Amino acid sequence: MSVAFVEGLYADFLRDPSSVPEDWRLYFAQSPPTEPFSKSPQLGPSFKPRSLFGAQSFGARPVKHEGTNGYSAANGARTNKAVSDAHVLQDRVDALVRAYRVRGHMIAQIDPLGLPRAHQPELDPAFYDLGPEDLDRTFSSRTIFGAESLTLREMLHRLSSTYCRSIGVQFMHIDDLPVKNWLQERMEGTLNRVKLSREEQLRILAKLTDAVIFEEFIQKKFLGAKSFSLEGSESLIPLLSFAIERAALHGVNEVVLGMAHRGRLNVLANIMGKSPRNIFREFEDVDPELFFGSGDVKYHLGHSSDYIAASGRRVHLSLCFNPSHLEYVNPVVLGRCRAKQDRAGDTSRSRKCSIIIHGDAAFAGEGIVQETLNLSQLEAYRTGGTIHVIVNNQIGFTTPPSEARSTTYATDVAKMLQIPIFHVNGEDPEAVAQVVLLAMDFRRTFSRDVVIDMYGYRRHGHNESDEPAFTQPLLYEHITRRKGVRDGYLEHLLSLGEVTREEADQIAVERRAHLEAELSEARRPDYVRVHDWLGGVWQGYQGGPEDNIPEVPTNIDRETISSLMETLSKVPADFHPHKKIQRLLGQRAEMGRGERPFDWGTAEVLAFASLVKEKTRVRLTGQDVGRGTFSQRHAILHDVENGRQYMALSNIAPDQGPILIQNSPLSEAGVLGFEYGYSLDWPDALVLWEAQFGDFMNAAQVIIDQFITSAEDKWKRLSGLVLLLPHGFEGQGPEHSSARIERFLMLAAEDNIQVAQPTTPANYFHLLRRQVHRKWRKPLIVFTPKSLLRLPEATSPISEFENGSFQRVIPDDRAKGTPTTKVLMCSGKIYYELVRQRAERGRDDLAIVRVEQLYPLGEKELRPVLEAYAPGTPVVWVQDEPENMGPWRFIRNLLSDNVFGAYPLSVVSRPASASPATGSARSHKLEEQRLHDSAFA
Repeated sequence: MSVAFVEGLYADFLRDPSSVPEDWRLYFAQSPPTEPFSKSPQLGPSFKPRSLFGAQSFGARPVKHEGTNGYSAANGARTNKAVSDAHVLQDRVDALVRAYRVRGHMIAQIDPLGLPRAHQPELDPAFYDLGPEDLDRTFSSRTIFGAESLTLREMLHRLSSTYCRSIGVQFMHIDDLPVKNWLQERMEGTLNRVKLSREEQLRILAKLTDAVIFEEFIQKKFLGAKSFSLEGSESLIPLLSFAIERAALHGVNEVVLGMAHRGRLNVLANIMGKSPRNIFREFEDVDPELFFGSGDVKYHLGHSSDYIAASGRRVHLSLCFNPSHLEYVNPVVLGRCRAKQDRAGDTSRSRKCSIIIHGDAAFAGEGIVQETLNLSQLEAYRTGGTIHVIVNNQIGFTTPPSEARSTTYATDVAKMLQIPIFHVNGEDPEAVAQVVLLAMDFRRTFSRDVVIDMYGYRRHGHNESDEPAFTQPLLYEHITRRKGVRDGYLEHLLSLGEVTREEADQIAVERRAHLEAELSEARRPDYVRVHDWLGGVWQGYQGGPEDNIPEVPTNIDRETISSLMETLSKVPADFHPHKKIQRLLGQRAEMGRGERPFDWGTAEVLAFASLVKEKTRVRLTGQDVGRGTFSQRHAILHDVENGRQYMALSNIAPDQGPILIQNSPLSEAGVLGFEYGYSLDWPDALVLWEAQFGDFMNAAQVIIDQFITSAEDKWKRLSGLVLLLPHGFEGQGPEHSSARIERFLMLAAEDNIQVAQPTTPANYFHLLRRQVHRKWRKPLIVFTPKSLLRLPEATSPISEFENGSFQRVIPDDRAKGTPTTKVLMCSGKIYYELVRQRAERGRDDLAIVRVEQLYPLGEKELRPVLEAYAPGTPVVWVQDEPENMGPWRFIRNLLSDNVFGAYPLSVVSRPASASPATGSARSHKLEEQRLHDSAFA
């Protein structure tokens, strides 16, 4: 209420007391003269500027002090007092209004189990000295959408209906005032309820029926089987249906979904359009030979299909495969969505969207949630907003919320973003509809994430064979007595006369008949399932074993090299690079002319440039990748005078492929998961993630184990993602030495990944280009160097780029026929140490062989190299890493103790250790010296 409102009422009162409402008439009549209004206390609401200068700041109309209408000085004092008191009352009302927006969710009826909620004194009018006598007094309500003035009673009704019924909203933490105002208008203008047509109500009923009958059918037909039932949270199905329908109206033509196992089968059948017969066949499990050593459980599987909306528009749905590591699919979903947007040229991020379904315990408990949320507004990872739906069972396995989180809500981590969080009672399907429609509109309007926390419960235990009453006996005694949400909603519709019992029963009969028919088909002996594993953008690519995969040319001609390097060594005329960068650019120009050998960083940018010239998309993210952790890449230059950025790789050719090189947040799992997801929908791109140090990759071990190395075997999903992991023992301590080669080799089987440790810039160049040009798509793990980046010996002449190709094994470079008493076999930077030691010790009788690709590695690569030496010549594997780490144990298992039955195999390494490396630089040098002595003993 502005002061002008009160003063206007008072002026009307002075002219004609009967012209104002009775409560104000009584109030004005009883107000005695007092001090001027300018000295009155101010309690201005914090959501709008508080007056510092009295009534005039609020646009007050000063009352004229004229004697002609009987307005005396005493009356003036009386006016000031009346206005002052009314202003105080209005401020109290405004504070109460704000409290409902801030705290209303704390008493909202969002829990279908009706568990008691703490009293909130700030929502009690008495907290603001407002009594029963004020309930029917009229106040300004201009801060409430849709009315200029209301009685306090009417305000409380509107506010409690909007914020305290089946929907509770957290949005007042948003700093952006237009966003807050938009939400207030949309909620307060409708009392946070959506008016549904009869068709929409029937759609809710049908979807609830689908959800309920599917779960009942599974439990009756497959007694005791795990399905991770959705019972107690069936409103998820109409929620998703409304979300997709609204997305279609917004012009979205593709939705990427991710979720854990709870309710997944129900979503697959009733949203994703997966044929129930295929689900039932998976329950029957009658084809064990098809999945020997591979495959995954039915409630981890993904699916894609086309959804035809009520508007007739087609929306393609993709549900990502997901391991039991519940929330780790989140960044994968975002990566897939961004890739689809980039492929479609959807720069507005409006035609593709993502929906992620979470569990309450996992959303609060797993750090990957925060990592994923943090990506939402970063340019390299932006997708235009994700809809997050928490299926809130109010329990995690057997753990109650009081033991699972330190926060009020499972969603409190999402308050890190400037987004609304809607808490909604899952037993009120129409409230669920209101929330999801509002959420979809918010995403479209502001391109931000939205969180929907749908409260329900879990009717059974963690799975159908689990007994929840062991740990929650009182809770489950209450749950077993509850009727289902479908029955409750049907009663609501019957009471409104919107549907008949016969119509509802007919829906159920049809659904059961459909499932029975599907089960009959699944049990047919001639049942054949059709798979579409490599369709769409994956047409023409292949996985499986590397046998018979042809090598491809990866060299480029000298003219192209020179042209590319000339472009890469130039900056715009008005750009001012750092003086050291200017010198580097001059050196790169010399490399392009063949006057200087290529170093590692230049070979890499040449590989990128050659690929974008061929119209290949290149995407590289990770911590500090623009410059490179070791100041080796300098792909993005910075003007020393104004900070402007310039990337020559974006200026290779007018029709080049797009390239993105972007620093990532300080996150491994979230960013790597995103890039893995991106690679799933862009097989023809070079997608790379670089760790700051390879040691840090273990912070993303779940992504590596559950997705990158096993997805093909479990889900028939291919990826060409490249991991760049700086690795090398150089005295920097146990956390800056090892990218854990042994872990990747332990995971290597069935040609699932490629593991390489190239030692020359040219070999690295060819390795990157081979990853794109071969149609064989496997993740590539590259252990990249640190000290070799500036080692003069670790350079490559221009001829190796125009004529060479990737070498899996590089033979010894001594003259052919040189007598050999021992073969030292190694991988990585230790090769250069061994060469230097061989020269210093005069041991020209030792051959040194480099293994550049550690996996796949077989006889055809090694036999020709070793057969150059006499049978019986000892082969010694030499490595920097401790004996229990690095490639050694993998090499020994692969080659046995007697390689090809002719060459005895042994090892020289650091002793087995619990930690990768020493923290003492002097100790490191001593270990290194002893290792060299042992190799040349």
